Formats: sequence, structure tokens, C-alpha cells
Amino acid sequence: MKPRAESRIAAAASARSLRPGSSGVAVPVADQVSQSRQNAITAAVSKTAPAVVTVQTEAIDQTPQDPFEIFFGGGQRQRTQAGLGTGFIVRKDGVIVTNAHVIANATKISVMMRDGTVYPATKLGTDETNDLAVVKIDAKVDLPEVKLGNSNNLLIGEWAIAIGNPFGFYLGNSEPSVSVGVVSATQRNLIAPAEGGASYFDMIQTDAAINPGNSGGPLVNAEGNVIGVNSSIFSPSGGSVGLGFAIPINRAVRVVDDLLTHGALRSPWIGVILEQRRSTNPRDVIAQGAVIASVTPDSPAEKAGLKPGDVILREGARTVRNPFDWNAALLDLRVGSAAKLHIKRGSRELDVDVNILDLPEVNAPKVQVLRELELVSVTPAIAAERGLRRSAGALIYNISPNASAQTGLQKGDVIVQIGNRPIGSAQDVARVIEASRNGYLQVVVERQGQYLQTMFGIR
Repeated sequence: MKPRAESRIAAAASARSLRPGSSGVAVPVADQVSQSRQNAITAAVSKTAPAVVTVQTEAIDQTPQDPFEIFFGGGQRQRTQAGLGTGFIVRKDGVIVTNAHVIANATKISVMMRDGTVYPATKLGTDETNDLAVVKIDAKVDLPEVKLGNSNNLLIGEWAIAIGNPFGFYLGNSEPSVSVGVVSATQRNLIAPAEGGASYFDMIQTDAAINPGNSGGPLVNAEGNVIGVNSSIFSPSGGSVGLGFAIPINRAVRVVDDLLTHGALRSPWIGVILEQRRSTNPRDVIAQGAVIASVTPDSPAEKAGLKPGDVILREGARTVRNPFDWNAALLDLRVGSAAKLHIKRGSRELDVDVNILDLPEVNAPKVQVLRELELVSVTPAIAAERGLRRSAGALIYNISPNASAQTGLQKGDVIVQIGNRPIGSAQDVARVIEASRNGYLQVVVERQGQYLQTMFGIR
């Protein structure tokens, strides 16, 4: 009997020697992860990753239309393009935060959970200025949610963990990826092109790797609290080079609150335009100061006594050194409150409180055209705030993605001419379109200081 027992012992030892991690040495069957391998980073990821999702989109891409096709009955060419990004759940009922550029022009949005479950998503609101968007899924169950931190007390050099879906499903599954670095800087103003094509102000800089597909994912601290929304990278190659940027979570919370309550961000307006120095050297702009070039008539700034030539030194506790700092300060102001400005006028320094209102076009009368186009007549205040070349026309206040794709018009365009007829108001556009049923319109718009032309049919 003894040889049999020895044989069984040898067989068991042989089986144990083949287990992972044994290297020929017997280990327990239930090998547990040692405490030394667990740290703040693994704990933070474990806490946050279940609430990180993949955001999938479909958008209609409108290819350029040959003018000859219009007159010979040809239709516009369309193709569907797929997009991919990241988001994270902020409420158990399925409210998700992502970047605005992730879902830009999307006609269909879906969300994939960590386990591969896919839900259709509804857009609740977008804010292109801050590059933030809110979508919602209906999961019928309580979902995991992130814990939000405080981006106002970040420490330079503290851990920063980026969680997202770089390159999407090219990596083979729906599990999010994790990259680790530190908070490299705060209050960064990006004045060079970045992902999404926008300018970003007051951003968190991190060297945690952020790659295409990471956009919209959370930037997390060592406690597992979300401190930012990964938004952009600065890279000559298009890949991570250690210069990633995230939107501070405190601002994101304010924007999300507005989007959930109003469906759009209530952009703060006081009615001042700052001097813009013309220079190819960014250092000249950074060092120029925040000098008021003009004050819009009948604006909060004029009523508070601000004048051209005043230099804004501070807003609240924030130092303002240039137009970029002022743009960053504006992002954190709230409609209905007051901006507490410390200014320099000649040799004196003054404190001025300025009421903060909605942008002039928000409360202006709206004119609905073709069910998918909402217009506002340009006023002197709107023209001054937007820096328009003309003080008349019809501002496109809202337009559906479908109408934008078919007409070439964009939100923020100002219609100044249709055919040979100058446009002075939103009502002018409505009258011209009503008289042009079953015809084609040649429309001239002002967009970012340039006049552009588009042509489309009315049925």
C-alpha cells in the first residue's frame, strides 16, 4: 500500500507544479492576489471602471454636391459614418457624460457597457463651447455610477488615472483601458488645434496617455473620484505624447446641470469685447493683458460702468492676465449671479460687480422655418457679441443634424442674402422660403468672419 500513497503524493505534486505562478513550486489551488500588488491605483480603477462605457455613433456624411446634378434631377450623395468614444455614468438611472465632439452630428447613438450589453441612447443636450454632452440610456436596473471629486483643489504631481476606450474595438473587447500619470498642470489654455477642433480653456493637463477613443472618459484621482473629463491631446503624430487635457469636473457638473435642466448651456454674458493683439507669436497674446476694447450698448457691463480701456485684473479669486484667462473665467460664471471684477482704469484700481445675463439671442423672438430651422433677427447686441461684419441678418439659432446635412447651413451662421435679396431679419428668410416652394435657393451666410455660399432645394 505504501508505494500507492507515494505515487498519489507525487502525482499531486506534479499537478500543482503546472499551476500558473508555480515555476515548479507547489502553490495553493485558490491562489489569492497578494496585498503587495494592490495599491491606490488598482483600488481607484476597481471603483470607477464599472461605470465607464463605450459610446458608439452613426452620422450621415453629406458629400459635396455637383451643381449640375441639381438641375438634372440628381440627388445628394450620403454615406453613414461610424464613430466611437467613451463616457461615464453619473446617475444610476442611466445619465452619461461624454464629449460633445464624440456625438457631433450623430443620427444614432448607442452605449455599450463593460459586459458587452448595448443600449440605445438619447441625447439630452450638448455644449460645444465646453465640449460636453449628456446622453441617457434606459437600462431598467440601477447602474454603477462614478463618484465625483473636486477639481478646485488639485495638486500638481498627484496621481491621475485616465480610463477609456482607445481605438475602440480594435483591442478586441469592451473592457476599458487604464493609463496612469500625474496632474501635470492646471488652468491650461489650449490655443493650438486639438481633437474636436475647438479651443479649450482652464484645462487639467496630464501625462496619463490619452489616445483617440479616450475622449469623454473620466480622469480619476488616487481616491477613485472623477476630477475631469478627458477631452483632447496635443500631438504632432495624432497619438499620445504625454500632453493630455481634461475638462475640470466642477465645470462639467455645472454644464451637465444646465443641460439636464434646460437642454442647453446658459452661456454667461456681460457685454464686453477684449482687445485681440495681431501677432504670430503666442507670447505676445499671453502677455497683452485683458484690455476691454468695446462695451455693448445697454449691456450689463455698460450699466455697471465698465469702459473701453479698462483692464480686467481679477474675477473673484481668479487672476486674469490675458483674453484666454478671461474666456476661462467666463466658463465658470453662472447666469443670474454677478461677476466680481477687479479692474485697472488709468492709475486707479476699482472693484465692479456686473450682473450676468443670458446671451442676447437666448431671449430674442424665434422664427421657425421648415420645422427644422430656428432663426433670430440680428440685433446690435448680437452683432457686437459675435463680432459680425454686419448688424443685420438672420442668425441660425438652432438647426437639426438632418437639415444641416442637406442644406450646408450650421448653427451660428448668419443668413445675409438669398438669391439677389438682402436679408435683414428672420422674418425676411421665412417670407423668401415660403415664396420659393419647389425651387432652389442660393444662400449667402456669414460664418466666422467669412461669407460663404450654399445651394439647396425646397420641396
